[in-house]
Order: sequence, then C-alpha cells, then structure tokens
Amino acid sequence: MKLLLVSILFMSASTAQAASIYAGKAKAAAVCSQCHGVRATSSDAPFPPLAGRDEEYLRTALKQYRDKTRISDVMNNIAGSLTDRDINNIVNYYSRQSN
Repeated sequence: MKLLLVSILFMSASTAQAASIYAGKAKAAAVCSQCHGVRATSSDAPFPPLAGRDEEYLRTALKQYRDKTRISDVMNNIAGSLTDRDINNIVNYYSRQSN
C-alpha cells in the first residue's frame, strides 16, 4: 500500500512538471512564430525554421540565448523573458511539428 501511494504521488508530480504542447503553441505564436514561423519560414527569410528540431538542441539554444552565453541581440532580448517552463513548452511544441 505504501509503495502504491508513493507511486501515485510521483506520477502526479511528474505530470505537473510535464511540458504542455498547448502552452508551447500559445507561447510560440506570441513570441517565436513571427520570425521562425510555425512549420517553416519563407524561402528568403533569414531565420531558421524550428519545426521538427531536436528537443535538446532547442532547449540548449534557448537557455544559452536567455543566459547570454550565446550572443544575438534579438534572441537575447526575446529569450531573456522566458522561464524554464516557457522553454520546455516551446521545445515540446516545436519539436513535435513536421517541417
């Protein structure tokens, strides 16, 4: 019984921390999609599409931009306002889109 209770508590805690694809979609629409698009940018756009990118690559890049260890005036300003939860949600959304 004790093991069952611990398992239930662990499962509920992990789902509470799970990234939300819906929150990611909303945040991406508000913050990212103007430059990066949702699935793909236009062929002459200077910004790379994010759809279908590797989760770890996206997460690392966004955190580096936020922490200013990866330099881009535009991205440092945009990512500077993102929380870890925002980043996880955005990554969860974009990594699941097909390009």
